[in-house]
Amino acid sequence: MTDSVEPAGERRTRKRVNHYGSGRVALLDAAVRVVARGGLRKLTYRAVAEEAGVTHGLVVHHFGSRDALIEEAVTHAIRSSLHSSALDVGMGKASDFAGGLPDMVDSGPELQAFQYELLLEARRRPELLPHLRALYEEYFEASGRELARILPGPVSRGTTRLVFAALEGLVLHQLVFGEREVTEEALAELRALLQKLAEGPAAS
Repeated sequence: MTDSVEPAGERRTRKRVNHYGSGRVALLDAAVRVVARGGLRKLTYRAVAEEAGVTHGLVVHHFGSRDALIEEAVTHAIRSSLHSSALDVGMGKASDFAGGLPDMVDSGPELQAFQYELLLEARRRPELLPHLRALYEEYFEASGRELARILPGPVSRGTTRLVFAALEGLVLHQLVFGEREVTEEALAELRALLQKLAEGPAAS
């Protein structure tokens, strides 16, 4: 009798967790994981429900349409990405630049994969471009602010994009190949270059 009662209690506890409080966020996190594994085409009510461990009807109740689910998942991913971003958190020292990047990839691979899936999908679905532009503008601004703390004089758009492109490439390669140590080696080289730029002609 004890064996039959305890699992039922556990099931009731799980239902309460799924339905209340952070339930909507949990569904959006599940949507991010679904897309990260299978691309945007795999994002369905049923797939999200299965991933989150809830009923199909609950997902329908929260989002109403697949387009709404996609849009909210993108918005959620953008907020989460900016919150966990390794940019714009340093102290104005080249040695600190993008210090949290390897940890960011290790701790949130689904979130990073989700963004790359969206980039590819945006080539087929232009309506996704405004969301991605908003995300990347935030990234560019954060990169520019941190570079402005490190480098003398104004930082050009080209410099900001060049540095960000290097960071994005490192994220992608660590995501696909692992090799955190390669990311760290490359970041050390990038910081050394930034330090030379910060010191100006005298460093040469």
